[in-house]
Amino acid sequence: MLSDLWPLYGLTIVTSRLELRLPREEELAELARLAGRGVHRPDERPFLTPWTEGGAEDRARRVLQGHWGRLGDWSVAAWGLGLGVFRDGDPLGVVTLRGRDFPVVREVMTSSWLGIAHQGRGYGTEARVGLLTLAFEHLGARAARTEVFQDNHASQGVSRKLGYEHDGISVDARGDEALVSDRLRLTRERWSRQQRPPARVDGMAACRPMFGL
Repeated sequence: MLSDLWPLYGLTIVTSRLELRLPREEELAELARLAGRGVHRPDERPFLTPWTEGGAEDRARRVLQGHWGRLGDWSVAAWGLGLGVFRDGDPLGVVTLRGRDFPVVREVMTSSWLGIAHQGRGYGTEARVGLLTLAFEHLGARAARTEVFQDNHASQGVSRKLGYEHDGISVDARGDEALVSDRLRLTRERWSRQQRPPARVDGMAACRPMFGL
Protein backbone atom coordinates (compact mmCIF):
# COMPACT_ATOMS: atom_id res chain seq x y z
CA MET A 1 0.00 0.00 0.00
CA LEU A 2 1.06 3.58 -0.63
CA SER A 3 0.85 4.33 3.09
CA ASP A 4 3.56 1.69 3.73
CA LEU A 5 6.01 3.84 1.76
CA TRP A 6 4.56 7.26 2.63
CA PRO A 7 2.84 6.94 6.03
CA LEU A 8 1.11 10.31 5.71
CA TYR A 9 -1.36 8.62 3.37
CA GLY A 10 -2.61 6.71 6.42
CA LEU A 11 -3.12 9.86 8.51
CA THR A 12 -6.74 10.93 8.97
CA ILE A 13 -8.35 13.61 11.13
CA VAL A 14 -12.07 13.22 11.82
CA THR A 15 -14.35 15.91 13.25
CA SER A 16 -18.12 15.87 13.70
CA ARG A 17 -18.76 16.68 10.02
CA LEU A 18 -15.41 16.53 8.26
CA GLU A 19 -12.55 14.24 7.30
CA LEU A 20 -9.08 15.67 6.71
CA ARG A 21 -6.52 13.58 4.81
CA LEU A 22 -4.17 13.53 1.86
CA PRO A 23 -6.27 13.36 -1.31
CA ARG A 24 -5.86 10.51 -3.77
CA GLU A 25 -5.31 11.29 -7.46
CA GLU A 26 -8.92 11.75 -8.55
CA GLU A 27 -9.79 13.58 -5.33
CA LEU A 28 -6.90 15.95 -5.98
CA ALA A 29 -8.34 16.67 -9.41
CA GLU A 30 -11.72 17.41 -7.80
CA LEU A 31 -10.08 19.80 -5.33
CA ALA A 32 -8.28 21.53 -8.17
CA ARG A 33 -11.52 21.95 -10.10
CA LEU A 34 -13.16 23.28 -6.93
CA ALA A 35 -10.48 25.97 -6.63
CA GLY A 36 -10.95 26.74 -10.30
CA ARG A 37 -14.58 27.64 -9.60
CA GLY A 38 -13.41 30.22 -7.07
CA VAL A 39 -12.35 30.57 -3.43
CA HIS A 40 -13.18 34.26 -2.92
CA ARG A 41 -15.11 37.11 -4.52
CA PRO A 42 -13.57 38.69 -7.66
CA ASP A 43 -12.96 41.98 -5.83
CA GLU A 44 -10.92 40.27 -3.07
CA ARG A 45 -7.21 39.34 -2.95
CA PRO A 46 -6.86 37.52 0.37
CA PHE A 47 -3.57 35.68 -0.31
CA LEU A 48 -0.04 37.07 -0.34
CA THR A 49 0.93 34.56 -3.01
CA PRO A 50 -1.52 35.39 -5.82
CA TRP A 51 -2.28 31.77 -6.69
CA THR A 52 -5.98 32.49 -7.26
CA GLU A 53 -5.38 35.00 -10.05
CA GLY A 54 -6.00 34.16 -13.67
CA GLY A 55 -8.58 31.75 -15.02
CA ALA A 56 -10.10 28.58 -13.64
CA GLU A 57 -7.46 26.38 -15.27
CA ASP A 58 -4.65 28.51 -13.81
CA ARG A 59 -6.05 28.13 -10.29
CA ALA A 60 -6.61 24.42 -10.72
CA ARG A 61 -3.06 23.79 -11.91
CA ARG A 62 -1.59 25.79 -9.03
CA VAL A 63 -3.45 23.55 -6.59
CA LEU A 64 -1.89 20.52 -8.26
CA GLN A 65 1.59 22.07 -8.26
CA GLY A 66 1.28 23.11 -4.62
CA HIS A 67 0.23 19.62 -3.55
CA TRP A 68 2.96 17.84 -5.51
CA GLY A 69 5.55 20.39 -4.37
CA ARG A 70 4.76 19.86 -0.68
CA LEU A 71 5.08 16.09 -1.06
CA GLY A 72 8.25 16.25 -3.14
CA ASP A 73 10.02 18.77 -0.91
CA TRP A 74 9.17 17.08 2.40
CA SER A 75 11.97 16.83 4.94
CA VAL A 76 12.19 16.80 8.72
CA ALA A 77 13.83 20.24 8.52
CA ALA A 78 10.99 21.82 6.52
CA TRP A 79 7.62 20.26 5.75
CA GLY A 80 4.14 21.22 4.63
CA LEU A 81 1.17 18.93 5.19
CA GLY A 82 -1.70 19.87 2.87
CA LEU A 83 -4.83 17.90 3.74
CA GLY A 84 -8.00 17.79 1.71
CA VAL A 85 -11.17 18.71 3.61
CA PHE A 86 -14.03 16.32 2.82
CA ARG A 87 -17.63 16.03 3.94
CA ASP A 88 -19.34 12.74 3.07
CA GLY A 89 -16.63 12.23 0.46
CA ASP A 90 -17.18 15.60 -1.21
CA PRO A 91 -14.18 17.97 -1.38
CA LEU A 92 -14.57 21.33 0.37
CA GLY A 93 -11.03 22.74 0.35
CA VAL A 94 -7.51 22.33 1.74
CA VAL A 95 -5.90 23.06 5.11
CA THR A 96 -2.12 23.20 5.45
CA LEU A 97 0.16 22.75 8.43
CA ARG A 98 3.81 23.81 8.05
CA GLY A 99 6.86 23.37 10.23
CA ARG A 100 10.47 24.45 9.96
CA ASP A 101 13.07 22.94 12.32
CA PHE A 102 10.06 21.60 14.19
CA PRO A 103 11.86 19.14 16.52
CA VAL A 104 13.66 22.16 18.03
CA VAL A 105 11.29 25.11 17.49
CA ARG A 106 8.00 23.25 18.11
CA GLU A 107 5.92 25.85 16.29
CA VAL A 108 3.66 25.41 13.26
CA MET A 109 2.00 27.67 10.70
CA THR A 110 -1.52 27.14 9.39
CA SER A 111 -3.25 28.26 6.21
CA SER A 112 -6.36 27.18 4.34
CA TRP A 113 -8.84 27.74 1.55
CA LEU A 114 -12.41 26.58 0.96
CA GLY A 115 -14.44 26.59 -2.22
CA ILE A 116 -16.61 29.68 -2.21
CA ALA A 117 -19.79 27.57 -2.18
CA HIS A 118 -18.75 26.01 1.16
CA GLN A 119 -17.89 29.18 3.05
CA GLY A 120 -19.93 30.64 5.90
CA ARG A 121 -21.00 27.27 7.31
CA GLY A 122 -18.39 26.79 10.03
CA TYR A 123 -16.31 24.33 8.02
CA GLY A 124 -13.21 26.53 8.22
CA THR A 125 -13.32 26.66 12.00
CA GLU A 126 -13.99 22.93 12.29
CA ALA A 127 -11.16 22.05 9.92
CA ARG A 128 -8.76 24.33 11.81
CA VAL A 129 -9.71 22.60 15.08
CA GLY A 130 -8.81 19.28 13.50
CA LEU A 131 -5.47 20.60 12.27
CA LEU A 132 -4.64 22.14 15.65
CA THR A 133 -5.59 18.92 17.43
CA LEU A 134 -2.94 17.18 15.34
CA ALA A 135 -0.40 19.92 16.06
CA PHE A 136 -0.86 20.28 19.81
CA GLU A 137 -2.00 16.85 20.95
CA HIS A 138 -0.06 14.56 18.62
CA LEU A 139 2.97 16.51 17.38
CA GLY A 140 3.60 18.30 20.68
CA ALA A 141 3.64 21.82 19.24
CA ARG A 142 4.16 24.69 21.67
CA ALA A 143 2.45 27.28 19.47
CA ALA A 144 0.58 27.71 16.20
CA ARG A 145 0.90 30.84 14.09
CA THR A 146 -0.92 32.35 11.15
CA GLU A 147 -0.69 35.60 9.21
CA VAL A 148 -3.85 37.30 7.97
CA PHE A 149 -4.48 40.49 6.04
CA GLN A 150 -6.12 43.05 8.29
CA ASP A 151 -9.19 43.28 6.04
CA ASN A 152 -9.67 39.49 5.80
CA HIS A 153 -12.45 39.48 8.37
CA ALA A 154 -13.54 35.86 7.86
CA SER A 155 -10.08 34.41 8.54
CA GLN A 156 -9.49 36.88 11.36
CA GLY A 157 -12.78 35.72 12.91
CA VAL A 158 -11.84 32.04 12.78
CA SER A 159 -8.48 32.70 14.43
CA ARG A 160 -9.88 34.93 17.16
CA LYS A 161 -12.64 32.42 17.90
CA LEU A 162 -10.03 29.73 18.50
CA GLY A 163 -8.02 31.88 20.89
CA TYR A 164 -5.24 33.27 18.72
CA GLU A 165 -3.72 36.46 20.08
CA HIS A 166 -2.11 39.41 18.31
CA ASP A 167 1.64 38.89 17.87
CA GLY A 168 2.64 41.93 15.83
CA ILE A 169 2.45 42.68 12.13
CA SER A 170 4.40 41.79 9.01
CA VAL A 171 4.84 43.85 5.85
CA ASP A 172 5.39 42.07 2.54
CA ALA A 173 5.62 43.11 -1.08
CA ARG A 174 3.16 41.84 -3.65
CA GLY A 175 4.40 43.35 -6.88
CA ASP A 176 4.72 47.10 -6.19
CA GLU A 177 2.22 46.99 -3.30
CA ALA A 178 3.21 46.83 0.40
CA LEU A 179 0.76 44.64 2.32
CA VAL A 180 0.27 44.58 6.08
CA SER A 181 -0.75 41.34 7.81
CA ASP A 182 -1.59 40.65 11.43
CA ARG A 183 0.58 37.96 12.97
CA LEU A 184 -1.58 35.80 15.24
CA ARG A 185 -0.34 33.18 17.71
CA LEU A 186 -2.03 30.45 19.71
CA THR A 187 -0.06 28.83 22.53
CA ARG A 188 -0.46 25.26 23.72
CA GLU A 189 -1.50 26.53 27.18
CA ARG A 190 -4.27 28.72 25.76
CA TRP A 191 -5.44 25.89 23.48
CA SER A 192 -5.66 23.46 26.42
CA ARG A 193 -7.90 25.84 28.40
CA GLN A 194 -10.49 26.26 25.65
CA GLN A 195 -13.64 24.30 24.98
CA ARG A 196 -13.79 23.11 21.38
CA PRO A 197 -15.45 20.50 19.17
CA PRO A 198 -13.98 16.99 19.38
CA ALA A 199 -11.51 15.75 16.78
CA ARG A 200 -9.90 12.31 16.36
CA VAL A 201 -6.52 11.65 14.75
CA ASP A 202 -5.83 8.19 13.31
CA GLY A 203 -2.61 6.77 11.86
CA MET A 204 -0.19 9.13 13.57
CA ALA A 205 2.15 6.53 15.06
CA ALA A 206 3.63 5.52 11.70
CA CYS A 207 4.08 9.19 10.71
CA ARG A 208 6.14 10.33 13.69
CA PRO A 209 9.58 9.76 12.07
CA MET A 210 8.56 11.98 9.14
CA PHE A 211 8.22 14.88 11.60
CA GLY A 212 11.49 14.05 13.34
CA LEU A 213 9.70 12.67 16.41
